[in-house]
Order: sequence, then structure tokens, then C-alpha cells
Amino acid sequence: MQKPKQHIFVCASFRFSGEQQGVCHKKGAGQWLAYLENEIADRNLDGITVTATGCLKVCDRGPALVVYPENTWYGKLDSTAALDEILDALEAGAVCEKYLLT
Repeated sequence: MQKPKQHIFVCASFRFSGEQQGVCHKKGAGQWLAYLENEIADRNLDGITVTATGCLKVCDRGPALVVYPENTWYGKLDSTAALDEILDALEAGAVCEKYLLT
């Protein structure tokens, strides 16, 4: 297996019991996985992997995702257009300030 250059972790609000709860799940973040994977393929962004995670503990600012190894946290993502802006920034080697959590 080739290690990814970047890894996008999308909060899917999983709890230890396996249940999905929380803001990210309720606002459809789990549906973003396929969207992100398709966009990454369409843009030929080799080396980026997408994974659903348990709760990222930023429910007050969710839906959220994290990009590693940069440790860049994004939140208050309200649409696939927001994901496009983040992917645009990744392509440019930049950070999408609009959704950045600090």
C-alpha cells in the first residue's frame, strides 16, 4: 500500500456504541465521502485519501473535517460548494481561510 500524501478525515459523528449522533451526521457529512472521492479522482489529486471518523468533538462548529498531515481543521461546512473551495485550496497548496477552524 502506498501511503497517502494527505488524508481528509470527515466527521461522521460515530460514537463508541457505533451509533451516529451529532451535528455532522444530522447535516449529512457522511454523504460527502463519495463526493470527495469523486472530486479527488476527477481532479487527478493522487495521494489524497478520504476517511469517515468518529466524532471530532467540534459539534458547535460542525460539520467538520480535518486534513493531515497539515492538521488543518475546517468547520461550518454547509454544502458541497464548501468542499470544492477546500479542494481548490489543496490543489493550490493553500488553506481555505473561509472555513478554517482556529
